[in-house]
Amino acid sequence: MKVAVIGAGSWGTAFASLVATNAPTVLWAREPGLADTICARHENDAYLPGIPLPEDLRATAVMDEACRDADVVVVAVPSHGFRDVLDLARDCIPAGVPVVSLAKGVEQGTNARMTQVVADVLSDHDPARIGVLTGPNLAREVAEGEPTASVVAIDDGDTATALQRLFMTRTFRVYTNPDVVGCEIAGALKNVIAVAAGIAHGMGYGDNTKAALITRGLAELARLGVALGGEPFTFAGLAGMGDLVATCTSDKSRNRTVGVALAQGRGLDDIVAEMHMVAEGVKSTAAVLELAAKHGVEMPIAEQVGQVLYEGRKPADIVPTLMLREAKPEKA
Repeated sequence: MKVAVIGAGSWGTAFASLVATNAPTVLWAREPGLADTICARHENDAYLPGIPLPEDLRATAVMDEACRDADVVVVAVPSHGFRDVLDLARDCIPAGVPVVSLAKGVEQGTNARMTQVVADVLSDHDPARIGVLTGPNLAREVAEGEPTASVVAIDDGDTATALQRLFMTRTFRVYTNPDVVGCEIAGALKNVIAVAAGIAHGMGYGDNTKAALITRGLAELARLGVALGGEPFTFAGLAGMGDLVATCTSDKSRNRTVGVALAQGRGLDDIVAEMHMVAEGVKSTAAVLELAAKHGVEMPIAEQVGQVLYEGRKPADIVPTLMLREAKPEKA
């Protein structure tokens, strides 16, 4: 079995290094120089410096070489470039092979989830074999062999089981879940809440504040996810609470890092310009808010994040505004 991983950022590289221990794996990198370095030095010094990669892992900048004869295609490209890169691979991906997204975002303009983008670009593929892998998976910790777990969500049960066996290692435990919608929405929304958590941390608030913010963020995440067709249980699992906790509390989280920097008075453009990797929450917040408005879902934390990111609202105003909202039952 051959696995193609499209996208040689930190998460794509970490995931490819995992799968390479179970099956022949080829990693596609946009830059030929990066592909050559990975092959020659067995290290991605641009995105995972200091992490040794399996010698069996091959890298290439030629899309056809990566995807030709692949039995599984994994797409590890940020949401804003996902469609364009997948379009490059359109004629290289064999019909009928499972396609799994690793992206945690919503496409700007269309508000589409990444599996919907895959179904649109690869219109001859069976939608039941298009899925997502998501969970509390900070790339460097995964690459370093820290134990963690994840969820592969795909409609076809046999395919889900096969992918579970293929992706699971001694340090990376994989569960199956047929709730593609819920798993994808959870992965996208947690990035928005993580920006708020970073702001709270940067403002110097304590653990009580951050715990309340994460918990109410989970409520927002679940409300919108269920409104879009997700299952409530999903948001209490690895794709929901698990990923939310990791992203909101870790200093390795890019979205939390953005929030911390905003709270320290730095401008968003400067923060983004200095980041080597993409913070999905910066781009996805607008799409999330559009989805919430369309479905009549109240998301006060996400709304405050949107005002800070796009409307120049002061980060210091977020927590007081949320605290002074009209009193409601917890389930509301």
